[in-house]
Amino acid sequence: MLITVLLTISFSAATPAAADVFSFIAEDGTPHFSDQPSDSRHRLFLADKGKESVSSIGKISPRSTTEARHRFDGEILAAAQANRIDVALLHSVVNVESGYNPRAVSPKGALGLMQLMPDTARRYGVADPLNAAQNLHGGARHLRDLLDRFSDDKTLALAAYNAGTGAVMAYGRRIPPYPETIRYVPKVLHLYELLRSSTKTVAN
Repeated sequence: MLITVLLTISFSAATPAAADVFSFIAEDGTPHFSDQPSDSRHRLFLADKGKESVSSIGKISPRSTTEARHRFDGEILAAAQANRIDVALLHSVVNVESGYNPRAVSPKGALGLMQLMPDTARRYGVADPLNAAQNLHGGARHLRDLLDRFSDDKTLALAAYNAGTGAVMAYGRRIPPYPETIRYVPKVLHLYELLRSSTKTVAN
């Protein structure tokens, strides 16, 4: 019940209360966010278009995203708990990866809610990547392994989830300078912070 309430609040209230959000990745790989681009490195990554919600990151309609999110609340919670992952983080990854579309297929061949590549799906025993429960548990196990690999550094784990562990290591344990990854990591972290903030608000 709590996670359903917090997600409803965070996704419905985030955009009207926010202005454009800017970000940049510091030299040490740390992402920085601000609604006021006071640093020359700031670049727009989330526009406040009034009617557009954070869920538009997933590239499907906000209404469809809300309905799908509630449909998968229980399975996401189960996968998060089984793999010792903050449920808000797992929700954020699913939102940005697929917009909660269990049938999503990327041009590169990534599949399902957590956009698993076929090799990754096989590695984690996911027989059917388009099966929501299998995809979530396989993706959560993969994310848990990345968090363990990078000592629970979410920035590096997310960068590795998007670009691969080898790319993160090749660039000195920093976010690889790939445009997609540079956009991806701040999006997930920003959404994660929104969800965490909403959790604290509901708890209080």
